[in-house]
Amino acid sequence: MYQMTEAEQRFAEFIWEREPVGSGELVRLCREVFGWKKSTTYTFLKKLCDQGIFQNQEAVVTSRIHREAYFQGQGEQFVEKAFGGSLPRMIAAFMERKRLSAEQVEEIEQMIEAYKGEKE
Repeated sequence: MYQMTEAEQRFAEFIWEREPVGSGELVRLCREVFGWKKSTTYTFLKKLCDQGIFQNQEAVVTSRIHREAYFQGQGEQFVEKAFGGSLPRMIAAFMERKRLSAEQVEEIEQMIEAYKGEKE
C-alpha cells in the first residue's frame, strides 16, 4: 500500500472530511486553506488518484479507500516490517517503554475476548 508523504496525508484528510467534493470547490478550498495554486491541488490529487486512494469522476472527488481502511493497511505494513508481522512482539516492545493504564489493559482484554467469541 502506498505510503503518503506528510503533505499528501494532510490533503487526503482534507478530502476525507469533505467528500464528495467538486474538484473546482476543492481547488478553491485548497487555495484558502493551504495557499495552493490550482496546479498544485491537481498535482496532489492526480498522484493520490493514480495510487487508487481517490477518484475524480465527472469533476467530483471521492475516496476509493476510506480513511480507516488506509490506516489499517498502514498499521499492518508497519507491524509486518518492524516486527515480522508479530503483533505480540509489537505490544511487548511498546510495553517496555511505556506503561499501559488499567483502562488500556481492560480495553485490550475486551478486544481479545470479542475476537475469541467471533472465532468460536
